Amino acid sequence: MKHSFVTPIIVKIAKKLGVEIHVEPKYGYAAQIILPDGHVRYFQNTNFDLNTLGASEIAKDKAYAAYFMKRLGYPVPNGKSFFTVKWAKTINSNNDPNAAYQYARSLGFPVIVKPNSKSQGSGVAKVFNKKEFMQAVNILSWNERVFLVQQVVIGNDYRIVVIDEQVISAYQRLPLSVIGDGHSSVRQLLLKKQADFERIGRDTKIPIDDFRIKLRLKRLKKSEQSVLSKNEHLKLLVNANLSTGGDAVDATQEIHLEWKNLAIRLTKDMNLRYCGVDVIINGTLREPPKKFVVLEVNAAPGLDNYSSVGSKQHHIVENMYEKVLKAMLL
Repeated sequence: MKHSFVTPIIVKIAKKLGVEIHVEPKYGYAAQIILPDGHVRYFQNTNFDLNTLGASEIAKDKAYAAYFMKRLGYPVPNGKSFFTVKWAKTINSNNDPNAAYQYARSLGFPVIVKPNSKSQGSGVAKVFNKKEFMQAVNILSWNERVFLVQQVVIGNDYRIVVIDEQVISAYQRLPLSVIGDGHSSVRQLLLKKQADFERIGRDTKIPIDDFRIKLRLKRLKKSEQSVLSKNEHLKLLVNANLSTGGDAVDATQEIHLEWKNLAIRLTKDMNLRYCGVDVIINGTLREPPKKFVVLEVNAAPGLDNYSSVGSKQHHIVENMYEKVLKAMLL
């Protein structure tokens, strides 16, 4: 039986704390927790009975979350939401991909196109012209009703994880990239990276045939068969999500107190107890906040890829999930 990354950790901690737990046996992604006083809690993968439903739903909707964060005084990316063609026709709205393209032109290319409700970097594309814009939107339209067009924000991408007014972890997120060895093709380097992930137990599936990688290579006048020179560094995706093959650099021990306070305050302002705060900053977390934007908030931050960075990070994640379980006992 294949469990999610989270389940065996929670089972281990539940036994340690003497808490009764029942895992759904077929997939192992959901469980029921029986508290000592008879109350019941549930979790499904990284969704725990901690955050309220309304706050969690707002966090999942990037446009709503950005609206409320901006209203609260937090800097967010400049952008707007639009309906896909099918949904715009269904509700008879002019807020469709054509309007989105005109908005993108007003921002100035390149722009970011992303689904409004997906997580883990799914469908996020940096597009440079109308053809790429419409391709990205058409692909999103297969499964989405709403998408975002945002101005590109330059800087370092970090995630800060908060639970009950305490920062548990912080790490820089780096986009999917490969480093040349002088004889391997881009595709071979990606396959090697996938094999390295599997070797260390990281279950990330690199989107090798993703249209975004093909666009990136074409723009650089390369292909998946291109051979990179030794030590040539090639970034293949714009989004820095670990779920799409990105890497993590731990920053938990170096985060400035003002960043901790900001992440804790934002989490409380969004009425969340457990939250991943994603920021893009001009600098590092060692320095106090100056120029930055809050990219998103995540009410169910997954830490499996972060955990695979090393034994220290795995220990941090185990301690964090112990705090999550203890928080559910309250």
